[in-house]
Amino acid sequence: MERAIFLDKDGTLIKDIPYNVDVKKIVVFENAFKGLKELQDMGFKVIVVTNQSGVGLGYCKEEEVKNVGDYLFTYLNRFSIRLDGYYYCPHHPGSAYPEYRRDCSCRKPKEGMILTAAADHNINLSHSWMVGDILNDVEAGSRAGCKTVLINNGNETEWLLGPYRRPDFVADNLKDALESIVDLNRKLKL
Repeated sequence: MERAIFLDKDGTLIKDIPYNVDVKKIVVFENAFKGLKELQDMGFKVIVVTNQSGVGLGYCKEEEVKNVGDYLFTYLNRFSIRLDGYYYCPHHPGSAYPEYRRDCSCRKPKEGMILTAAADHNINLSHSWMVGDILNDVEAGSRAGCKTVLINNGNETEWLLGPYRRPDFVADNLKDALESIVDLNRKLKL
């Protein structure tokens, strides 16, 4: 079985601009590329799992969210980083559009996106990590059986703790989060 680094997108891999689907405005945190490359060299797959409720709320179209994924595949590839998967949840329980109005299993803090990606890529979740900038990311990763890192960049505003909402590590940014995972795997020789 494979291992994976599951990454939230907005606020974790890229600068958080709410509901942005304009690739010209995307700012990727390039200082994390060394860590992503090292983890790939250690055998980790890199998979994005992102809530995109802007679709369900009518701020953008699903095709635009897919285009952002295509852009990230291409952008990361220019730096020899392979994005192995891009999963998104377009749903929102308050959507005015029936096809997107639901309490689904894929919207974080639920673990559905991670479980789907794990099945698609033969991932051993107990040897994988979820990295995100809010506790809903941590909860999704914990529920799926991953180890978790919270990026404490100011995006988590509620701090509602619970049994699945306690990260294994806290880091200031994606670069530090990935370096911690790399160091831990080197020490454990995984």
